[in-house]
Amino acid sequence: MALTREKRRLRIRMRIRKTINGSAAAPRLSVFRSNKEIYAQLIDDTTGKTIVAASSRDKEIENSDNKSNTAVAVGKLIAEKATQAGVSKVVFDRGGYLYHGRVKSLAEGAREAGLKF
Repeated sequence: MALTREKRRLRIRMRIRKTINGSAAAPRLSVFRSNKEIYAQLIDDTTGKTIVAASSRDKEIENSDNKSNTAVAVGKLIAEKATQAGVSKVVFDRGGYLYHGRVKSLAEGAREAGLKF
């Protein structure tokens, strides 16, 4: 039985989530990537609450022609929101996607803006 792309990603995601867990001290930086947009949120898994969220649909983000540049801007925005919420250290959850392209750009943008992971 052949796995679809979505089922394969969900299998990888579950394998990642077995080891990665966010806390109040170091929340989980979760990434979701669709064909058009990219979303990131900081999640405290002990309480199950989202601390801050940012996406390419936010008004602060200028959507450029290049989706990787937009992902960098989202990474910087989530890092700014995190520092305002008092978070400096996070655990990165790539959500089953390869650490490449837009996911990597978001992570690098967040690191540039001061998040540590």
